[in-house]
Amino acid sequence: MPTNVTPEYKKAEAAYKRAREPRERLDLLREMLRTVPKHKGTEHLQADIKTRIKELTEELAGPRKTGARSGPPTVIKPDGAGQVVLLGPPNSGKSTLHDVLTGSHSAAGAYPFTTQFPQPGMIRVDDVGIQLVDLPAISSQHPVPWIANAVQQADGALLVVDVSHPGCVAEVVDLIDVLAARKIRLIGSWPEGNERSTDPEDPFVILLPTLVVAAKADLVDEIDAELEALCDLAELDVPVHAVSAEDGEGIEGLGPWLFEALGVVRVYTKIPGKPPDLGRPYTVRLGDTVERVAVLVHKDFVERLKFARLWRPGEDGAGRQVGRDYVVRDGDVLELHA
Repeated sequence: MPTNVTPEYKKAEAAYKRAREPRERLDLLREMLRTVPKHKGTEHLQADIKTRIKELTEELAGPRKTGARSGPPTVIKPDGAGQVVLLGPPNSGKSTLHDVLTGSHSAAGAYPFTTQFPQPGMIRVDDVGIQLVDLPAISSQHPVPWIANAVQQADGALLVVDVSHPGCVAEVVDLIDVLAARKIRLIGSWPEGNERSTDPEDPFVILLPTLVVAAKADLVDEIDAELEALCDLAELDVPVHAVSAEDGEGIEGLGPWLFEALGVVRVYTKIPGKPPDLGRPYTVRLGDTVERVAVLVHKDFVERLKFARLWRPGEDGAGRQVGRDYVVRDGDVLELHA
């Protein structure tokens, strides 16, 4: 961060790091540009802000009647209990895995770069869904200029690799280099909540929690050793998970793994005098409060919220009264009173 920045700039930058919606990020970028000190020491920062304003403005403008921008959107709005993107080199088995997990029928072929635009889908974990977005293959031979915008709002990534391929290490290193050029770094620390890791020196660096997934584990005898060697050679310090889309091995464990890594908390609601609605939970994250649940119920309702009555699994009784700052847990039932 440049020296002598204003408090207004610091506030806008902090809000930008937390923002997920493209429109909100665009507004905050404009505020950052307005409040950043205009001197030689901030020239690179000003240029970076202007570039990202241009990219987001074009993205939000959507398809045009004329010109090259006539394809599907390149940013998928988050849905469900979290958004996880699928990254991988060409022909890694990424789209096949996406189809197996979500039933999306994503295009998959024996030729590289089959996926051209983001393909959303939903993986079910008990009674909630986690959004999986299949992205184009990442390679220096086939750059994806909008990749940073596509992963900006993601909670994490599955890096899908084919460890049976002799050139997989070189492909993964190439992928890491391509992402680094767009200021995307793959990290192994998953937040288990809403607090996402950020780079204190550069507000535009995206630290993306990542799980390496070996998508064709059935083709490798010593899969654990192969994955360890891959991570060592590619200098990746991230967790790993082996699956086989062919025989289904390891597939069922991916959803629960993501549920825990993301810190998903399911909260059910009830109307006074009626049984709770146990079919449609609201999903928040570890550390979230009654107030956050009230916002999800209705954004205007939270202003009138007085208290909530809470029933927790394993506790008997008629429920206990809690305030808006009370931290909820997975399986809680809330009766909100305004």
